[in-house]
Amino acid sequence: MSGFRGMIALASLLALAACSGEEKTPQGKKDPPVSNTTTANTPIISKPATGTRQMTQAVPIGSGFDFYVLSLSWSPSWCLDNDPSGRSMQCDPDNNHGFIVHGLWPQNEQGYPEFCRSRESDRVPEALGRTLFDIMPSMGLIGHEWRKHGSCSGLGQKDYFAVLRAAREKVAIPPALQSVGSNRKTNAADIETALTSANPGLQRDALTVTCASGRVDEVRICFNKDLSFRTCGEIDRAGCKVKSLSLPPTP
Repeated sequence: MSGFRGMIALASLLALAACSGEEKTPQGKKDPPVSNTTTANTPIISKPATGTRQMTQAVPIGSGFDFYVLSLSWSPSWCLDNDPSGRSMQCDPDNNHGFIVHGLWPQNEQGYPEFCRSRESDRVPEALGRTLFDIMPSMGLIGHEWRKHGSCSGLGQKDYFAVLRAAREKVAIPPALQSVGSNRKTNAADIETALTSANPGLQRDALTVTCASGRVDEVRICFNKDLSFRTCGEIDRAGCKVKSLSLPPTP
């Protein structure tokens, strides 16, 4: 009987020790510590550095030409000659267009290529064209510019129009040239001064103002292929020589 009681006491002591001791993994080994070290098979996921969301992405680089000319048309002048009743989207008075993009033209130091052979279709899909209506409000103009100029950029349609938009967004239009309430007298030098003052790095020999019928017609600005401003003597020399110009009002 005393032997039986001794076995019960021993069993109780063993149970108590098991409850108070450290829990073990199989084979009596502890779980390995968590390591921050990656292995060859572990993908490394890095977070972007602070501020990288604000960085400008590189634009597609074209080929087969020397530089670009961004042509900005003063829409009220064009509409007076081509759509005085305001029936088109560009000239509709509700749209209040000032400068719109006429085109982004691949240019050589002398002359320019045009209507180049391309693997892309001559037709610009409407879905792509509509993405440009805020700066280039005409499918006819968009299609024409692709066929005559974009086809010579060495880029596909999407990349060409992406560069076109990026070039437009590089140019700040000063308030005095955004909305004009009444017909104003000006000259090419005053417009160039306003634009160079609003755009650091843009020099007078990197842009020109054209005119027609005594009115401001277009502003043309020269860019390197990476869309940095650059000089362009041939373009600059072709500017308007009229001393007094009319700047028709926006609708």
